[in-house]
Amino acid sequence: MYLHTAPRNRSSALDGGKLYLTGSIQSRDQVCFCLGLNPAVSSFMQAEVLFVKQNFAVIILGGTGQVGGAAVAELLAVPECREVVMVTRKPIAPRSRIRNVVLDTGAADFAERTAALAREVLSQGPVSAVSCVDVGSGSMRWSEEELKRLEVGVVGAFARGCHDAGITQFCLLSAAGSTARSRFRYVRVMGMKEDTVRSIGFTRFAIFRPGIIVGNAHTPAWVAWLGRLVPGSFGNIDQRIFGRSIAAEIALCSQDTGEVIRENAAMKKLAAQFKSVP
Repeated sequence: MYLHTAPRNRSSALDGGKLYLTGSIQSRDQVCFCLGLNPAVSSFMQAEVLFVKQNFAVIILGGTGQVGGAAVAELLAVPECREVVMVTRKPIAPRSRIRNVVLDTGAADFAERTAALAREVLSQGPVSAVSCVDVGSGSMRWSEEELKRLEVGVVGAFARGCHDAGITQFCLLSAAGSTARSRFRYVRVMGMKEDTVRSIGFTRFAIFRPGIIVGNAHTPAWVAWLGRLVPGSFGNIDQRIFGRSIAAEIALCSQDTGEVIRENAAMKKLAAQFKSVP
């Protein structure tokens, strides 16, 4: 069972105002039992209790990298996640509850093939989509056109295919400070990517803008050390926290609408609220 709780009289799933429970719990008395509360307490009877959808799947692009892999691991830790469908260019080793679908991401019909896959997964129940595509430390060796071909072209085609199939929630890995108006190439391309997916029109669009992602082999030790000195959204965030915030967004916020941008502090807060309850 997973729990998300916060004080009443707050509007969003991130900030609280709701108690989210998943699993086999079906009644208020069962909720009270699990939380050690007296069902007769009037204040609890007035609390807002919402049940997370019992079963969902995720289609992810970019799930083979270390950051995307952290998101996959956190999704698989949620019992209600029935399946993670990983779209890759090459086959990967079989794993429980992971389905690998090999597609040519550079093909002209990539969006159409993604849509066909998404419709098949949707036929089994609710589905959310995630892109964790990110060149990361290799971006300095790429030209802007190469970056745009991947980050804007491939991710945009993946998002269009998911939307055309009927998926309503999309989670996008971006970067701190991203804007298409930036003078810095990488940040500018990340902003273009955000704008491209934004224009597609998902009912729920969650943008994740981490600072320096630590906990993986691609972040040099000196960069992680420097990140501890950088305040706010440009500082360090552990890739496991990033992954857990992705899982929490999907498990708790799939019925929400509109766009949300989560930087380091918001990701850490959401991840902390998404806890396993014995």
